[in-house]
Amino acid sequence: MTEKRLTHLYWGYGKGKTTAVMGLALRALGTGWKVLIVQFLKESASGEVRMLEDLGVPVLRCTHSDRFVFQMDEEEKIRTRASHEQALKQAIDMVHKEKVDMLILDEAGSACETEMLDREMLKAFVNQKPEHLELVMTAHKLEDWMYEAADYVTHMEMQKHPYNQGILARDGVDF
Repeated sequence: MTEKRLTHLYWGYGKGKTTAVMGLALRALGTGWKVLIVQFLKESASGEVRMLEDLGVPVLRCTHSDRFVFQMDEEEKIRTRASHEQALKQAIDMVHKEKVDMLILDEAGSACETEMLDREMLKAFVNQKPEHLELVMTAHKLEDWMYEAADYVTHMEMQKHPYNQGILARDGVDF
């Protein structure tokens, strides 16, 4: 019998949420788990995500704009929301049909916060998560329902960051 799989939440405005969960994906992959990643609100893959793709991990990306949500016009928001919701539906389908062991929903909380993902759709899936699935989510803001659903909750808080000194994100370190 397989042990019950759990739910993880990494949240906050500190650097490293995506990096941490991709490290968890690598660990799971290394022990034979089937991993699926959905990236919300991200137009391109970071170095660790590209490496996981090279190792055969499917990654669903769903942003239809290279702008932040607050910069999008209404048409971009509609397309982006539809794309995000379709990606979540596709991931849920894959979890059931392909027996995915670990599902990573990167920036799922932030997609809900910006209304680019239906919160109730995500909440329903999280609350009815299959027993065989280890679920991992990231978010900027902590929502009560996410906290209650999670078995692991990690708060990542920025103490100091080079961006505040005018140093832009660096390839290989920050993405």
